[in-house]
Amino acid sequence: MPKISRQFLWSAFSTPLIKHHRNKKSPAQTSEDCVLTATTVSADTRMMTTLKLLTPLGHRVFCSPFACSAAHRVAYWNEGCCSQHRGQKSPKHSSLCHPAKKVKNICSVASSQGVLTASSALLGLEFSRTSASKASTLKPGPLRAIRTDEKGVEVFDSFEDPRVFLQLRPEYQLHSYNRSEACQPLSVSEGELILHKITLYQDNLQPQIIADYFCKLSSLPAEQRTVLLSNTSFALLCQLSVKNIQVFDAPDLISILKAFVNLGIPHSHSMLDVYETKFCHKVWEMSLDQLLLVADLWRNLGRQVPRFLEIFFSYLNLHWKNLSLSQLIHLIYIIGENRQVPQDLMQRLESLVLKYIDMINLEELGTICLGFFKSSSSLSEFVMRKIGDVACADMQNLSSYALVNILKMFRFTHVDHTEFMKQFGQIAPHRIPSLGVQGVMHLTLACSALRFLHEEVMNVVAASLPSRVAYCRSKDIAKILWSFGTLNYKPPNAEEFYTSLISEIHKKLPEFNRYPEHLPTCLLGLAFSECFPVELIDFALSPRFVRLAQERSKFELTKELCTLDGTVGIECPDYRGSRLSPHLQREGSAVLWNLARNDMNSKPEFLEALSLLQAMLGGTQYVKHHMILPHTRSSDLEVQLDVNMKPLPFNTDSTPTEDTAKLRLKHVGVSLTDDLMNRLLKGKSRRHFQVDRLGTMEGTGFCPPDCIQHPQVKLAIQLTNRNQYCYGSRHLLGLHNMKRRQLNRLGYRVVELAYWEWFPLLKRTRLEKLAYLHEKVFTSAL
Repeated sequence: MPKISRQFLWSAFSTPLIKHHRNKKSPAQTSEDCVLTATTVSADTRMMTTLKLLTPLGHRVFCSPFACSAAHRVAYWNEGCCSQHRGQKSPKHSSLCHPAKKVKNICSVASSQGVLTASSALLGLEFSRTSASKASTLKPGPLRAIRTDEKGVEVFDSFEDPRVFLQLRPEYQLHSYNRSEACQPLSVSEGELILHKITLYQDNLQPQIIADYFCKLSSLPAEQRTVLLSNTSFALLCQLSVKNIQVFDAPDLISILKAFVNLGIPHSHSMLDVYETKFCHKVWEMSLDQLLLVADLWRNLGRQVPRFLEIFFSYLNLHWKNLSLSQLIHLIYIIGENRQVPQDLMQRLESLVLKYIDMINLEELGTICLGFFKSSSSLSEFVMRKIGDVACADMQNLSSYALVNILKMFRFTHVDHTEFMKQFGQIAPHRIPSLGVQGVMHLTLACSALRFLHEEVMNVVAASLPSRVAYCRSKDIAKILWSFGTLNYKPPNAEEFYTSLISEIHKKLPEFNRYPEHLPTCLLGLAFSECFPVELIDFALSPRFVRLAQERSKFELTKELCTLDGTVGIECPDYRGSRLSPHLQREGSAVLWNLARNDMNSKPEFLEALSLLQAMLGGTQYVKHHMILPHTRSSDLEVQLDVNMKPLPFNTDSTPTEDTAKLRLKHVGVSLTDDLMNRLLKGKSRRHFQVDRLGTMEGTGFCPPDCIQHPQVKLAIQLTNRNQYCYGSRHLLGLHNMKRRQLNRLGYRVVELAYWEWFPLLKRTRLEKLAYLHEKVFTSAL
C-alpha cells in the first residue's frame, strides 16, 4: 500500500482544533417579548435608521409593503432564517439557504426603501436575533449532499424522504400537514389590504379574524412570504395573536400553526414558546387526529416540543387502543423524529403493530422500523420475524429507503431472519450503485452487525466507493472500514479500496477532531484487515488526540485506544510513533479484564471446561484463566507443557487445595492411553471402564514441583461460540482472527474448543468430555 506523506498529516493539524459551537439559550422570555417594537432594536441600529423612522409607521403609504431591497433580504436570510433548516444544521453551501428571489417593486425603489427598511429592521432583527440566541432543540440530522454531478444519487433530504409514507393512504391527510392544502392563493394587493386592516383595526380584531389573516397571508407567493416576516404590520399581528391566545379554540390554534409553517417562522422564536404552552393546555380537549396534526406541524417547524409530547403520551396511555392504522404509523414516525417516548407506551404500540401487520404496506414497514430505531425502542423477535416475512413476500418492490430502515432494526434487535437476508443478498448488489453513501454505509454496517458475509454485496460496495469517497462523512468511513474488518473480508480491489478511504481520512481530519470516536473505529477496522497507516496511528495515540477524545467524545474510547495500542505493539515491531501512557494501558486492561471475566464466568459451558481441564491436568495451578493479550477483550485458558509434553504448574496465582493434594497421593488407576482414546473417540462400549476408576483418571498429568522447567509449548485454549463466526459459516470474524494472529506471533499455539464440538458433548458423559479435552490439549501440542 502506498505510503502516505507524514508532512501532509501534520500540515492538516497546523491550525487550531475546531471546537463545537453551541448556541447559548437566552433567558426566559414572556409573551410580551414577542411584541416587536422599535425599542427592541439596538442603539447602533436606531442611529442608522433614525432618518427612515421619521415617516410614521402607521401612516398609509402608496407603495407595496412587500417591496424591499435585495441587499436587505440577503442580509436578513443569511443572518437569521437560513442559519438552520428545520432545526438541522445545513451544509456550508446548502442550496436551501439561497437568498429570497428579487421582488418586483410596485412603486419606485426610492419610496419602497424609504419606508420599508425601517419596518424590516423592527421584525427582521427580532426574528434573526431570536434565531441566533436560542440553541436548536433538534439534534442535527444527516447532512444533505448537494452535489448534482452524480445524477442525484448522493442527494438525500433528511426531512422529506422519511415522509413518503404519508402519500400512500388518504387517511394520512386527516392528521398530517400537507403544503398543497394551503388557503386560497393571495395576491400582493390583497396582502397589502390585510396588513393595512391589521394596523387600522388592531384594537377590535376578533380571534377568528386574526387566525384567518394568518392563513391568508401564509398563502402569498413564496417570494413575498419571506419579505412579510420583515413587516411591522405582520409583527403587530403576531403580537395580537399572543395577546388573544387564551380565547383561541383548537381549530384556530392549528390554523395559526399551519400558517407559521407556511411562512417559515424560525423554530427558535420566543413566540412559539407561548404557543407550545397553550397547546399543552389543550391536549385533553383535542382528538387523536388533531393531536397528531399538531405534533406533525411542530416537526415541520423543526422544533422539538418535549412538554407537549409528554402530555400527549400521557393521553395516549389511555387511548392507545383507539389508534387506527394510519394514526399508529404516523405516531411512530413522530416518536422517532423526536427521539422521545416512554418505553411502556412503545410496548403497547408494538402490540398494535402486530394487530395490523397484515395490512401494513412495505413503505410503512420501513417507517415503523425507523421510528423504533430512532427512539432506541426494541421490537420483539416475534414481531421482527413478522416484519421480515411481510418484506420477503414482495422484496422486489421494497424501496431502498425502506430496506435500509428494516435492516437498521434487524441490526438493533440482532434478529437473524434467514430468508430476509437471503433475498437481501440477491437485490442489494443491484441497488448499491443507486444508493447514496450513507445508505451504503447502513447496509454494510447491518451486514457486519448481523455477521452476514455476502461476498457479492461486499464486492459491489468496495467497487462503488473509491469514485465517490468524497461524499463520505467521517462516520461513513469509520463504519464501512469497521464492517469490512469485522467480517474479515478483503475485496478483490482491496488496495484501491483501502487506499482511497485512508486518503479521505487524511482529508477529513478536521471532521475527526469534531467526532473523535470515529478515528479509532477506522483504525481498528483497518487493523482487523492487517492494514496499519502508521501516521494516522501515531496521531490517534498521541497525547493530544487522547485528551481530545476524552474531552469531546460522548463515548468512552479508552477500550478502543487500548486495543489499537496493544495491536500496534505486536504487529508493528518497527513502529516508533506515539503509544498510550502506562496509566491508560493499565486502566484499559483492567476494564477489559473485568468485562471478559464476568462474561466467561457466567457461561456454564466455560466453567465446565475449566473444571475438567484442572482435574485432568492435576489442579488449578496447571490452568490459568486470564487475558493473554489484555487488549483483545476476551480471555483464554493458558496451559504450558514441558519438553516431555507434561503440564507445568505455572499458575502462581493458584494455591493447591486439600483435594489437589489427595489427587497427587492417589495417582493410580487407568491412564489415558492411545488405545483407550481411540475407543472413546470411536464411540466404543463404556462397559470396559469401572465406575470406581473414573475419579482416578484425572491425575495423570501431575508433575512434581521439582520437575518445573521452562515451557516447551504454550497453549491458548479458546472456547468459541457462534457469535465469533460469520453467520452460518466457520469464517472467523475480524477481532477474533486478529487475536489468533497475534497469539501466534507471540509463540502460542491456539487450541479451539469449537462450539459445534463442545456444546453437543455437554450432554454426554464426563469420561467423553475428558477424552475430548485430552485429545485437544496433547494432540495440539505435537
